[in-house]
Amino acid sequence: MTEASILFLRACLALLATPVYLLSFLGIWEPFCKKVFFPFCLDKLSFIHERKAKKHKQELFRNLPDFTSPSGELKLLEIGTGFGTNFQFYPSGCKVTCSDINPNFQQGLVKNMNENQHIHYESFLVAAGEDLHQVPSGSMDAVVSTLVLCSVHNMEGTIKEVLRVLRPGGAFFFLEHVADDPSSWRYFWQQVCYPTWKLVFCGCCLTREPWKNMEEAKFSEVKLKHVSIPLPWTPIQPHIVGYAIK
Repeated sequence: MTEASILFLRACLALLATPVYLLSFLGIWEPFCKKVFFPFCLDKLSFIHERKAKKHKQELFRNLPDFTSPSGELKLLEIGTGFGTNFQFYPSGCKVTCSDINPNFQQGLVKNMNENQHIHYESFLVAAGEDLHQVPSGSMDAVVSTLVLCSVHNMEGTIKEVLRVLRPGGAFFFLEHVADDPSSWRYFWQQVCYPTWKLVFCGCCLTREPWKNMEEAKFSEVKLKHVSIPLPWTPIQPHIVGYAIK
């Protein structure tokens, strides 16, 4: 009964989103979404999410200086930098390499760079999380990912790349929205919304469980906790936050 209900409600939602599905079929939606719609939505949602997630980020990134290299430098790679909303939490003097598969966040990114002159910006790479070949192996003290693992094409490949670019003893910092408890109503609605949400929001998946991938990866230690960060009128509330040490 539940599976039939999910399929029925998915069909209803797809019907409401018919124009988007039609534009996708014609090959128009994806470039429009990447260049205009998704950056616009991310800008609006980021403002709300940042306000609710601020205390979690402050607590998380307070640990970044612990991973400064023996040379005294802290070299950090951020995957899916977006508008650069994490810059404010990084310690003074750290050297940041930004990367994103979508290069259409420039205006907001430049604004945040100008407002956060306490850190050094090394470069911006147009790259997917699962293909960071432009970053040398073992060259980073820390890698950061916030609200990114939901939309990477290959979760295992992304985590493998994170491990490759980190030096031994370096750490992967993350804050990601995830699947809810399978017995919950929110998980039911995550399943209902999944196909249309993924299409509308540039590949964002609502039902991923990245903590399982991290626990299976070759990290020496994984420190994470499940927290609740609700975004009004969305099926996004459960998150994981923490870091994993190579």
